[in-house]
Amino acid sequence: MGDLKRLEVKYVRDGAKALYDKKDECYICGSSELLQMHHFHSMTLLWEKWKKDNTIVIESSQQILDIRDDFITEYHDEIYKHVVTLCKHHHMDKLHKVYGKVPTLATAAKQQRWCDIRREKEYPK
Repeated sequence: MGDLKRLEVKYVRDGAKALYDKKDECYICGSSELLQMHHFHSMTLLWEKWKKDNTIVIESSQQILDIRDDFITEYHDEIYKHVVTLCKHHHMDKLHKVYGKVPTLATAAKQQRWCDIRREKEYPK
């Protein structure tokens, strides 16, 4: 893997983070503590799918830096629109307990619905 010192997707996330629209409260409960961004489409799985679809083999961190903007452009909606801000409790302790550490891409709509249902029950407006 050459000079890769971190997981490939972390180099990709570094390029995407500047445009994240992280809210100031949990979508489900309204807490402003320990907020985290959750992608309904796992960035790791999207990255692996994109590499496979484009027959890309990563050999260096520079290679990732050179192509990550293409990936971000192709998956713009999944990276920036199909996301939610959750408190750590609802993100790690609840959602990921239901859908696993790296939820499959096919569960994105179910995850969104799960969040909507929890919000209706826990944080009605």
